[in-house]
Amino acid sequence: MADLAIDQRYELNPPLVTGGATYADITEQVSAITEKAPPRQWYYAFGVALLLAGLLGFCLTYLVAKGIGVWGNNSPVGWGWDITNFVWWIGIGHAGTLISAILFLFRQKWRTSINRAAEAMTLFAVACAGIYPLFHTGRPWRAVYWLFPMPNEFLHMWQNFRSPLMWDVFAVSTYATVSALFWFVGLVPDLATLRDRAVHPIRKTIFGLLSLGWRGSADQWRHYELAYLILAGLSTPLVLSVHSIVSFDFATSVLPGWHTTIFPPYFVAGAIFSGFAMVLNLMVAARWLYKLENLITIKHLENMCKIMLATGMMVGFAYGTEFFIAWYSANPYERFAFINRMFGPYWWAYWSMITCNVIAPQFFWFKKFRTSIPVMFVLAIFINIGMWFERFVIIATSLHRDFLPSSWGYFKPTWVDVGTFVGTMGLFMTLFLLFLRFLPAIAISEVKGVLHQQINQEKGAAH
Repeated sequence: MADLAIDQRYELNPPLVTGGATYADITEQVSAITEKAPPRQWYYAFGVALLLAGLLGFCLTYLVAKGIGVWGNNSPVGWGWDITNFVWWIGIGHAGTLISAILFLFRQKWRTSINRAAEAMTLFAVACAGIYPLFHTGRPWRAVYWLFPMPNEFLHMWQNFRSPLMWDVFAVSTYATVSALFWFVGLVPDLATLRDRAVHPIRKTIFGLLSLGWRGSADQWRHYELAYLILAGLSTPLVLSVHSIVSFDFATSVLPGWHTTIFPPYFVAGAIFSGFAMVLNLMVAARWLYKLENLITIKHLENMCKIMLATGMMVGFAYGTEFFIAWYSANPYERFAFINRMFGPYWWAYWSMITCNVIAPQFFWFKKFRTSIPVMFVLAIFINIGMWFERFVIIATSLHRDFLPSSWGYFKPTWVDVGTFVGTMGLFMTLFLLFLRFLPAIAISEVKGVLHQQINQEKGAAH
């Protein structure tokens, strides 16, 4: 009867650590990733990522030398791929903080195997996002005087604090700072583990400095858990506020297709949607590359699929609400903006967005697809493609045909647009692969805590 009870419980709530791993096994498995030479596939991926990051450097150098006219931006589409990619990358970074902060506050134990990599993904995505507004200024070496409220002798002017672009600076910089602090605090116990295992003196010194004298005493653990809880509380409103403020770039204008109050929750849901899709892609790849099937289980991946399904339904509801309000408002300009999205020159982008963001997630209703790694991996890629198209549709289709037909135009990306975007993908992957190589990608101490509870539950069920 005891065995039957355990089997039934496993069917309802599968274990988060499988393979009969012990505490020592978890430490050895995760630490070995940073201590041993990476697999051959890592070098192949790193070589490609580094090549693409080099393309980014070339495109940005060319941009600075020639001016932002080398982008496809024109009149009336003054914002093209640059702001599209900025919003997309900021959205990608949202899942990391949600997994680390909100799921932590809700005591979701399954987050422990994926939160570290998701937090790192957040930082790298924000770094990629920051490139676009910085170089969009045309003179990035003076951007600090335009974007931050600091006295300067060059411009003899003050920033416009009523501009949503200024709000972006403070929202994104605050988000990046708190996320980096949250990520580092979580790393400290594991850095101490790597310090104690280190053989090479340089490696031991580096991890010794980064671990801040951690010894694992009861007092240190108590202070650590309190600090982590406080940072989780600080990070939670940031998850909601950052993309809300980014949405104000559009919602505070009077342009049809932008002037809408649904943008803040709509953008936040979309950010979580795309962020979880990227986390799933990265976790599936890391799981395969380093043989982490016992730590990143199907249960973890299935839960992420469920969240993508929920947020995908929210995004689909927002699409429908936009069209309803455009019709109900009886505003001819609003109606035209949304009809133009469906049947205008960018119809292909709109229907690609609908296919990827509304239709593709519906497969997650079925457990067979939620637990199939190839299916979920492909669907997550489609979701991120769809979310990129969503940003493009919002920006380009609203700008290219506004109030006056005489001002209408069409946006076409140039090779510099494409190269810059592909280059940021390379930069992102370069940073993530370096993170996998040199830092513990899975939170050793947190996974051990889950294993401890799992062992106690098994003992209780056996009795």
